[in-house]
Amino acid sequence: MKLSEIKDLLDCRIVCDCADADPEISLCMSSDMMSDVLAFASPGALLVTGLTNAQSVRTADFADAAGIIYLRGKKPETPTIELARRLSIPLLCTELGMFEACGRLHAAGCRGAC
Repeated sequence: MKLSEIKDLLDCRIVCDCADADPEISLCMSSDMMSDVLAFASPGALLVTGLTNAQSVRTADFADAAGIIYLRGKKPETPTIELARRLSIPLLCTELGMFEACGRLHAAGCRGAC
């Protein structure tokens, strides 16, 4: 499933769009604990989290994540968005909570990365 399809599936709005970033996503990892993301990361997975600070972007970069979806209507601050732009990591926001977002992703065929 393409990231653009996930955007529609989760009713996301794009916060940081990378010009040619519409990667194919088959794995997702969901956590607010970045140590767990680093411990169980799979390259190319989508990070689903409520943590909106720069640590989430740096973790996604180290984990070679395809992008980040922020939950519960949270939006990252400008420095975090700028960091994501420099690292070419797409950022999206949804009003959905972790349970609903992950349920929709699973029902659409995405598997958990950990």
